[in-house]
Order: sequence, then structure tokens, then C-alpha cells
Amino acid sequence: MRTVFADKIASVAQHAELGSELRLSTDIPCEEGVLVAARVLNNKSRYNQLELTSGRMATLTQGDVIVGALGFRNALRGYSGKLPTELEVGDTLQILNIGGVLGVCDSANPDVGPPFNCEVLGTVLNFPYLGERIGVPARVGEKPLDAEARLDTAGVPVVALAGTCMDSGKTAASCAIVGRLRHLGFAVAGCKATGVSLRRDILAMEDAGARDTMIFSDLGVVTTTADNGPALTRALLSTLAARRPDVIVLELGDGLIGEYGVEAILTDDAIRDALTAVVLCANDPVSAWGGAKLLRDQFGIEPAIVTGPATDNIVGVRQIADRTGLNAINALSDGVKLGDAVAEATGLGS
Repeated sequence: MRTVFADKIASVAQHAELGSELRLSTDIPCEEGVLVAARVLNNKSRYNQLELTSGRMATLTQGDVIVGALGFRNALRGYSGKLPTELEVGDTLQILNIGGVLGVCDSANPDVGPPFNCEVLGTVLNFPYLGERIGVPARVGEKPLDAEARLDTAGVPVVALAGTCMDSGKTAASCAIVGRLRHLGFAVAGCKATGVSLRRDILAMEDAGARDTMIFSDLGVVTTTADNGPALTRALLSTLAARRPDVIVLELGDGLIGEYGVEAILTDDAIRDALTAVVLCANDPVSAWGGAKLLRDQFGIEPAIVTGPATDNIVGVRQIADRTGLNAINALSDGVKLGDAVAEATGLGS
């Protein structure tokens, strides 16, 4: 066991309550969610920040000692990487996302450049046994996911936002909806059920007025998949519904076609039946048409509204209406109108 001092602790370690002084082990379990300390080996001018446990973004520089979590990522517009199969102190890993996921990068999008390389320093330990110097590997999450979690929304309406791709405007739309419903006098809860650990989106919902928020990493999951997505969604919705909000806004990260489990979630009968309204976020009119067709044909879901960059001007709005028969509202320029339309779709506006 050795001691190091961390310069920056990533938000993926939110619930570990770590201080800057860390105790490390040289025994490194290669398991998703294990927290490790690492030293940054290079500088970057793009995609060069880390989200801290405070929610602030900090620029990383060569030599910084950070805490992140072992995991994987399959991003279309970022880094793709896998969980290492074995690790020793001194090995090199890459930072796969701003939230602090560490893995072996196998693909990088040119827009973000090469990833940060990090020298592994050891497993971060916590000491759960009072009065004993027995350390165990620190892990992601406030509590572990119950794979058999049942869904009980207690009659609380659920508004789901599904996108055609990452960066299709889901968070902007979520915040516009949260903000408007809050102004209408409703207690709003928000959650993100799929993606790779990053608290930025639920923090934005809190800033918009959400009373309670949760994300999948609260349940010990670094990266969601088709295997854990439905159980995560059931657990998140049930936990938030038990706190008696008037409405829950559920953001499904990534896209309808992707690696993070959105398809599995929308295929789950219990979850699908619990969704009061589904808002489709699309990058362009073609993806709006395809996303609406996918929701209708594959999942039996009739989207209530289309938003996202596809609605940035009247041309897209008109094309979406003509091709899909759906109401298209821009979240950035017409957030109040979008929120009012969601309130009407969920019965909150009646």
C-alpha cells in the first residue's frame, strides 16, 4: 500500500467521497467501475477537460494525478475503447471520456484528436471496516444495481427523450421541458438512463429546475449496455417516482441505434407502457423521418413531438410535418412552446 495525492478526481467517482490523499494497492482488479489513480502523460488542445466531482470542468495537463474508473466506451463521435484484461502499476491507459472513464482506446474520432495517455499508479482503496486498516477497492456508485429491479412509477407521468444519434439535442430539450414544467408549478425529477458516465446532463437538468436527479452511475454502472439498460431504467424510474414528483423527464443517451441499450429499453414492455410521452430528437429531416419510422414500426411508439437541430429553422419544421405528420418544435428558440406541448401530451396541462 502506498500514498499519493490526487490533483483531480473525476465525476465518475462521485459517491466514493475521496479526499486528495489516497491509499493505493498494486493489485488492480480489471473490472468495470473499479477506481484507479493514474498520471497524465501528455498535453492536448482539444477534448482536454475532466468533469470533477463538483461538476466543474478542469483542464488536464501533463503530470496531473487523477482518479478515474475502469470501463469501456463505444462512441460514434468520440473515443471507442475497451476494458483492460490485466493491469499492473506502470501500464498505460487512455481517458475515454470527460467523466473519467479509463480503458484501452481502439478508435478515435478526428474531431477530438488522440486521447490522453495515463500511467496507472494503482487501485484506490477505501476502508469500510471501522478501526481496521483493511482496504478494499473503491468502486463507482452509491449502491449496486439490482438486476431484478421492478418498475413502479406510482402513476407519475414519464416523458422520455430519445435521439437519432448522440449530440442530437436531447439535453437541451430535456432542460427546456424541465424548466417550463417547473415554471408551470410542477415538481420535476430528471434522470439519464443510458450512455457513459458523465454528470453534466443531469446537472443541467438541476440548473433548469429539476428537484431530484439520478444517473445510471449512481447504481455502479460506468457504461450502459443492452444487458443492463432495462434494469437500470426500471430502478431509476421507481426510485424517483417514490419521491413523489409530478413528472419524470427521462433522457436516453446515445441514439435509437447504438451500443448503450436504448433499443433494449424501448423493447421492454413494462418500460414502454410506463412512458407517457416520447420526444424524438433529430439532427436533420431525414433522421427525423427515420427515427419516427423506427419508433413506430419497431417499438410501437407514436412520438409526441420532434425537436433537435432538425427544427432549427422553418424549412426543417415544415419538412418534418409533411413527411411524418408530427409537430416539430425547436428547444432553443421555442422552449416554452415545447414545454407546453409536453404538458398537454402528458395530461399535465389539462
